[in-house]
Amino acid sequence: MSKYSKEDILSMAKEENVRYIRLQFTDLLGIIKNVEIPVDQLPKALDNLMMFDGSSIEGFVRIEESDMYLYPDLDTWVIFPWSQEKGKVARLICDVYNPDGTPFAGDPRGALKKVLEEAEALGFTDFNIGPEPEFFLFKTDEKGEPTLELNDKGGYFDLAPVDLGENCRRDIVLELEDMGFEIEASHHEVAPGQHEIDFKYADAITTCDNIQTFKLVVKTIAHKHGLHATFMPKPLFGVNGSGMHANMSLFRGKENAFYDADAPGQLSETALQFLAGILKHAKAFTAITNPTVNSYKRLVPGYEAPCYVAWSMRNRSPLVRIPSSRGLSTRIEVRSPDPSANPYLAMAAMLSAGLDGVRNKLTPPAATDRNIYVMDEKERLAEGIDALPATLKEALVALSKDEIIVSSLGEHVLEHFIEAKEIEWDMFRTQVHPWEREQYMTTY
Repeated sequence: MSKYSKEDILSMAKEENVRYIRLQFTDLLGIIKNVEIPVDQLPKALDNLMMFDGSSIEGFVRIEESDMYLYPDLDTWVIFPWSQEKGKVARLICDVYNPDGTPFAGDPRGALKKVLEEAEALGFTDFNIGPEPEFFLFKTDEKGEPTLELNDKGGYFDLAPVDLGENCRRDIVLELEDMGFEIEASHHEVAPGQHEIDFKYADAITTCDNIQTFKLVVKTIAHKHGLHATFMPKPLFGVNGSGMHANMSLFRGKENAFYDADAPGQLSETALQFLAGILKHAKAFTAITNPTVNSYKRLVPGYEAPCYVAWSMRNRSPLVRIPSSRGLSTRIEVRSPDPSANPYLAMAAMLSAGLDGVRNKLTPPAATDRNIYVMDEKERLAEGIDALPATLKEALVALSKDEIIVSSLGEHVLEHFIEAKEIEWDMFRTQVHPWEREQYMTTY
């Protein structure tokens, strides 16, 4: 990541003819918000003097305490490559602060920073994450609204002409590279119309900023191709849903704390303890890593998404897989998160879970190298394999009972997150769905 000063940014804005700046932040549900300012207001923004109404943002504050301030992270300065016609548009990602100069407790980016401080107190200088976000491309109608018609019939690693999304995906990659992303892979995924673009791992804050930027770029470029990109976890029945596998590792300086050349599997005690913490708290953090009603349509057997709390060195059916790379690349891959998650809260929750394992020197259960999907319930229980929550409601109950996750993310975040999600669940629960009419209208 580039390191910029105020003077650098003001100079670049002038040299590149930047006309507008988007001051971006993320609300509690993971939705990108922004305040757009003309370039002559940039000095004021760089002095942390830009105010906005926090009462209008999901999960922030009540109307009687609405004044909030945006503190730009100068290192997130980027000029959007597609904004050339009427002067360029740049963006800065911001932290949210109270009027008294203290960090706002409901800022998801701030919540992640708080958990990173816990990791630092345990001697870990970096928490690195490599995400694998997937998405679908649908055709749009004459009004530009998304349809349910996919733009291709491709499958895993297919090429054009079967993969008609290839040109769109390539343009997305080019835009991301122009914005400083290091792209590692780009390919068609298993389901028709489904795609994945992987970018290089980074520290937790940078990775979460990159995920939010990635979503914005994907949607923007897809729109230019007459397509609608969605990060909805399961837009179609009968095919794979979209995940966002998270590859995680802790570092002490330049040393990967998960690697031990002399240990079995070359996994250090720290790695195994972190893994144990992930498994212990998996049912609780699922509400955050899989935060929508639709998320649980993906977490079902048969579609490569994990629904059982187990781990393996090679098997892809458990929740956690340990990829074969070692040395600096030693990592733990948690396969349950999906791209509807607020990345800051999701990574904070998983880090908090892993750190609890390290702090209390937990021991993980034995690895599960069988295909869990073909086990019956009796076999799973015999091996101590629990299931992830089957609904958003189950996940919210588990989250509210987990003192470690609740404490790490903070009362404000959890109270407002759970309140919003219980409303979402109740709206879904009381709605009459087309499936019900198809099943019951003529039968009864």
